[in-house]
This record gives sequence, structure tokens and C-alpha cells, in this order.
Amino acid sequence: MSKTDEWGGRLGIILAVTGSAVGLGNFLRFPGLAAKYGGGTFMIPYFIAFLLLGLPVAYAEWALARYGGQHGYHSAPGIFRVLWKNKAAPYLGVLGLIVPVGIYMYYVFIEAWCLYYAWGFLAGALNLGQDVTLYKGFFENFTGASANGTLFLGMSPAVISLLVCYFLNFFFVYNGISGIERISRWGMPLLLLIAVLVLVRVLTLGTPNPNFPERNVLNGLGHLWNPPQQGIFTSLANAQLWMDAAGQIFFSLSVGFGVIINYASYLNRKVDIVRSATTSAAGNEFAEVALGGLITVPAAFVFLGAAGIGSTFALGFVSLPAVFAHMPLGQFFGALWFFLLFIAAITSSVSMIQPGIAFLEEGLHLKRKYSSALLLVITLLGSLFVVYYSAGLEALDTMDFWAGTFFIFLLALLQVIVAGWIFGVDKVIEEAKHGAHMRIPKVLPFLIKYVSPTFLGIVFVFWCIQKLPEQWAKLETNPVTQISLFFLLGVLVFFLILTHFAVLNWKKRDARKVAQ
Repeated sequence: MSKTDEWGGRLGIILAVTGSAVGLGNFLRFPGLAAKYGGGTFMIPYFIAFLLLGLPVAYAEWALARYGGQHGYHSAPGIFRVLWKNKAAPYLGVLGLIVPVGIYMYYVFIEAWCLYYAWGFLAGALNLGQDVTLYKGFFENFTGASANGTLFLGMSPAVISLLVCYFLNFFFVYNGISGIERISRWGMPLLLLIAVLVLVRVLTLGTPNPNFPERNVLNGLGHLWNPPQQGIFTSLANAQLWMDAAGQIFFSLSVGFGVIINYASYLNRKVDIVRSATTSAAGNEFAEVALGGLITVPAAFVFLGAAGIGSTFALGFVSLPAVFAHMPLGQFFGALWFFLLFIAAITSSVSMIQPGIAFLEEGLHLKRKYSSALLLVITLLGSLFVVYYSAGLEALDTMDFWAGTFFIFLLALLQVIVAGWIFGVDKVIEEAKHGAHMRIPKVLPFLIKYVSPTFLGIVFVFWCIQKLPEQWAKLETNPVTQISLFFLLGVLVFFLILTHFAVLNWKKRDARKVAQ
């Protein structure tokens, strides 16, 4: 193991995992979902999913990963091969590659938006006045939402920003674990500082427009956090609400993402993985609930009212720029906000590249420069595909649905079944006890073996019943949706083929060990 393939200390792994977890989902996706489902109503399944799914699966994933790392594997296919002595195991582990790689292809495009918006506010290019429709028109033109292929006509700032983000991401990842740790050690404190500055500004807005006295900070916070007066039980009967809440937990904690199973595999048994997992989860929840939840929706509510909040992208890239235009020093705080989003995005996106590189290194024996180059080509093709099919952001939405939701749930369900029933929950707890100073909850084995897979399975089944017919209808009628899904499945098949060759290499290595 080279010096680039190990963490500098417990703080390094905590900051790296927290950096992976703290991303655009904390500051855009979470507030958008909370506002969509009536604030307090969303928080009920959200915290239930955190306690019964997020934490138990995170503990199990850290333990499984370190166990696999002790046996010389750092990729999901290799680790699954150690955990489950079945020929199908490494091929099922491919989900731990397709999820981060598939998400990265469109996530880095959104990251590029944040980078350009930060520069735009700083340079005055986004000083469009206070009319929200102007920002809506700019966003549609900037992202190519009006028609396919428009971003390839001339020097598109979105494409230029995308290429800059690609360079930065692969620069840090090329330097191995130490490069990822470096950006996390600097990026996370900087992110926290900027978030606190923007939060203070939002919480001191008061009632900026006397003509709308109801639009004040307290009512903005209430709009996000208070449950509706009526219909809460009807809302809780919506399977999509529970799916989105659980999906937000997985997306936010990087659980079922294929990232932790790679990151934690580089740890030795002296590290307290239970405390590390808890600290990372707590840091993420603070960023999501205490920072993201207190900044985004209240700021939009104060200046634009409830009607001006909108969906996740509309909230982040249409409503908030108009909000900053209403603020004193709005250009400065706008630049700070979008630079915050960029830092959050890049600390997450670098984590999505590492699992694929680790697999190419250990499975195909490629040197890091070749594995980085191959993954660069694969992901860049996917990103350019998303950029070309930009009309209505259809390709992005399709890949987000399948890679960012459906496959995450499959991987999380697979991991918890392997942990509780195949590898064995007793072995999971035994592995977690190595180096442990924090007391392991007595209820954890029961949660991992019974509660988490049951909860996850029920939500997933009901969600499939409600949502898959809708997606199937889109597949039948929308060519872009069809092409997007086939592209993602093509990447999946490609990694399955590579896994086949990796398995052959691992078998040869095992045979040499036996011969010795």
C-alpha cells in the first residue's frame, strides 16, 4: 500500500467522509424536499429513516469495508467477494461502482453551475436586478434547458466551467487518498465558515419589506419546519414521501453510495469506526438541518413569499439569486453562497471518482495514471451526454432517478442483507469492536438484521408500485429518457465485463497464495 493509499489519521477519514456526505443535497435538495412535503411533515420520516436506516447501515458499511480492506480489497466487487463466498457476489458489488460513477456524470455538471454562479456574482455577470423571471431565463439559457445541443454552440460558460471542474476533481483524486484528504481538510472548515457567515446574514434579515409584514424570518423558519394544520396523516401515507426521506438520508450520509465501502477499507483496526461513523453522520446532519435548513428556504420566503420557493433547482439557481439582489451587499453574499455550494459539491464529487479508480487499480492492475485516465474518459462521455440532452434537463433527471435513487436503494438493501444475514451481524459487531472506545448500542444487531432491511424493503416495494409505472410510461414515450437509461445500463454492462476480468485476476492471485 503506498502512502497515497492510506489516511493520515482519524480526523482525515472523518473529514473526507463528512466532505463526501456534505454536498448539494444538504443545501439544496434537503430544503427543497422539506418545503415540498410541508416542512414538519417531511421531518418525521426523515428522522425515522436516519435512526432506523441511516445510522445502522452506516455502522455496518464501515465495518464491512474495513474487514474487506484487511483482506486486501478496496473496491465494492472485491469486498463483496470476501464477505460472501458466492460467484455472484463481485458482480452484485458492481452496484458500488455504478452508483458513484453514474451520479458523478451529472453531479459534476451541477457543480459547474455553482462555480460559474460564484464567479458571476463576484464579477457582476449575474447582477440582473430583482425580477425572478430574469434569473429563470438566464438559468434556462445557461443550462441549455430550452433545446438539446445548444450548449455546444460557441463557447458555452457552462461547458467551460464543467471542464474546469473535471480538471480540479481529477487533480485531487490523481494524488490518491492523500489528495482527497487534503481537499477535505481545507474544504470542510472553509465550507463551515462561509455557511455560518451566510446564515448570520439570513437570520438578521428581519422583515425587509414593510408591505409584506408576514414575510419575516420567523415565518420563513415556520414555513420550513412547522407541520400543516390538517392532512398530516394523509401526507404520511404517501410512499413517495418516505422514499424521498430515506433517499435523502442515503444521499446525504453517502450510505449505499459505494463511497464509504471504499474509504473505510483503508482504515486499520486501531481506529474506532463506530465513533468515526457517528461523528461523520453528526457533522452531516448539522450541515443539513442546522445550516441548509436555516438558510435556503427562509431567505427565499422573506423576499419572495411561499410561491417563490419552487423546486430544488428553481430554489437554488432562480429564487436565491433574486433574493441576493434584494439584499444589501447581495453580490458579495451571492458569491459567498455559490462558492459554498461549489466547495460542498467538489468535496462530494471527488469521493465519487475514488471507488472506480480503486477497482481499476486492484482488479485490472492499472497504474493510477491509467485508471484515472480511463475513468476520466468514461465519466466525461457521460457528462457530455447529459450536457447535450439538456432540454428540460431530461437526461439529468433520468440519471438522477436511476443512479441517484433506484440503484442507491438496491445497493443499500444488498449491503444490509449481506451484513445481517450472509456475512453475519455477529461478525459485523465483532469487527466494529476493534479499536472501539465508544459504546456500541445493544439494539444495533437487531436493527441491522431485522429493522433496517424490513423498513427499507417495505418502502422500496410501495415506492415501486407508485412510481415505476410512471417511469415506464416515460420510457415508452420519451426518446431522451430511453437513451439516458440505455446509456447508464451500458456503463453498468461495461463494469460487469471489467469485473469478470478482475475476478479472473483475483482467482490467479488466490491460486498463487495456495501454491506458496
